[in-house]
Amino acid sequence: MREFTVGKNDAGQRADRFISKAVPNLPNGKMYKFIREKKIKLNGKRCEISTRLCEGDILRLYIPDEFFGETSEEEKNLDDIPTEVTIIYEDENILLAYKPTGLVVHEDSENTKDTLINRITKLLIERGEYDPSAENSFAPALCNRLDRNTEGIVVCAKNAESLRALNGFIRERKLKKKYLCAVLGSPRKNEGRIKTYLEKVEAENTVYVREKKTPNSKTAITDYRVLKTKGGLSLLEVGLVTGRTHQIRVHLAYIGCPILGDGKYDREAENRRYKRKSQCLCAYSLGFDIPRDGPLGYLAGRTFKAPTPRFVEEMFGETD
Repeated sequence: MREFTVGKNDAGQRADRFISKAVPNLPNGKMYKFIREKKIKLNGKRCEISTRLCEGDILRLYIPDEFFGETSEEEKNLDDIPTEVTIIYEDENILLAYKPTGLVVHEDSENTKDTLINRITKLLIERGEYDPSAENSFAPALCNRLDRNTEGIVVCAKNAESLRALNGFIRERKLKKKYLCAVLGSPRKNEGRIKTYLEKVEAENTVYVREKKTPNSKTAITDYRVLKTKGGLSLLEVGLVTGRTHQIRVHLAYIGCPILGDGKYDREAENRRYKRKSQCLCAYSLGFDIPRDGPLGYLAGRTFKAPTPRFVEEMFGETD
């Protein structure tokens, strides 16, 4: 038998989701079978799959020991991970980190261990702000993603309450993200909106523009503004109305202004000409358009910015 006391970071989630995190070696099929057989109990009574857990609840699992791990996976895997993280803003609830080009946010298909989330997790462990052995199901979590070759601001939640709040803000589009990018050529208008349908082909990890709706496409809307032009290049500020895979890269290529250095949607000859091996794209601004009387309300109205990307200085010199 193994007993779990629901902590503050565990409260509010469904019982089955808590169990799947707290006992990762327990297959879902087995878990639901054990719940039906009353081998998993909540506060001494039958456990319902969809019950929302409260702080202080006690879950008892009368199941074989083989499903329980011996040590924390976080502690096992982080020994050789560096703790080098550029922090733009931090408080007891969130951390805004600057992700450099080349660093992945999570472990990828190549099982890369040196990731942004692993660096942040190890940093918080070393500070004593996060103890994996004291948590049943929660670990620090990133709330947005950036491609390996995109730099900029990534949001990390340091506790479960903040994670729920941030995920809600993202769904409601209350986190306002802006990007800087260097593109080939210049759009016909100095500012505008691009609206198409995008369809992702998983086997190719490539996104295609569809001007008409198809069964597998989704609406994509991107706003842009030209900040500066120089030597056949333009510096754009871009805002996302929707957040589709590769949306900025695909949309700018669609209007004839691909992002410089983008090996997938760019013109390779131009990349070689400008000696760019990674895309000139940075998530440089994050604004909190959130209620002042809700979770994280102290951040309402605040905007945080990343350092000026190196490609901006290299390609355009000083900018206003």
